Amino acid sequence: MSPRLALLVNPAARGGRALRLLEPVVRRLRMGGADVSVIAGADPADALERACACVAERPDALVAFGGDGLVHLAVQAVTGTDVPLGIIPVGTGNDVAAALGLPCGDPMAAARTVLRMRTRPVDVARAVTGQGEELFASVLCCGFDARVNERANRLTWPSGRARYVRAVVEELRAFRPVPFRVTLDGEEVLERDAVLVAVGNTRSYGGGMRICPDARPDDGLLDVVVAGALGVGEFLRVFPGVYRGTHVAHPSVTVRRARHVRLEADGVPVYADGERLGSGPVTCAAVPGELQVIA
Repeated sequence: MSPRLALLVNPAARGGRALRLLEPVVRRLRMGGADVSVIAGADPADALERACACVAERPDALVAFGGDGLVHLAVQAVTGTDVPLGIIPVGTGNDVAAALGLPCGDPMAAARTVLRMRTRPVDVARAVTGQGEELFASVLCCGFDARVNERANRLTWPSGRARYVRAVVEELRAFRPVPFRVTLDGEEVLERDAVLVAVGNTRSYGGGMRICPDARPDDGLLDVVVAGALGVGEFLRVFPGVYRGTHVAHPSVTVRRARHVRLEADGVPVYADGERLGSGPVTCAAVPGELQVIA
């Protein structure tokens, strides 16, 4: 029986350049026997509404054709349902797809993976701020990295990883460490001035920065990385290691694992999967095996 696939599209992925890949991908899926419908919202709220309405009609899969921002939106629609999530990673950042072992940089290979329809359960995390509740699939961040994300989202040049590097350099000029209180599973409490705190369901963000290098999306736990009050010079020395995950060996970096995490810091922006959720404080909880993905 032909699978019914709903393809959720982000027209702005890679500045609109990803749309050139849409027609060949749809053609490949249909050649593989799939019945494909395309969903594109006018804005994120409209896209989410359309995705939820589509999931209610029980397609065989909701397939995100875009980057981590679109995956974040799709996760809200399918988590807790029996509709699996497929990903064709064509965005600026494809960290969720990379964590799941999906072929990044090869949309046709990703389409073949979708056609095989082999699913596995993975974890998601629930984040609650004063502005509401959302799920996330990769990394939630507060502090310097959240402000870098905010700055990178405003930049139009360069693309990919280089955009985040430029945002890091620009943000360093004004950033100062933030007083954080981090509570793990309601028991262990860490109180310190920190450059950033990251909570990872998967290992990377920002197009390959392995901020939580040992995080796994199927262990029922969240990895928490706290980077202490590094000076600018020391930060610049340590920062390149985030692409290899070696930064966690620095004495100012603390790594913990927990099911529930509460981060308290006044007025600090909170980002997850590259999307702004609001501002701190924020509470995160692992939701084991709640998401079915085609991988």
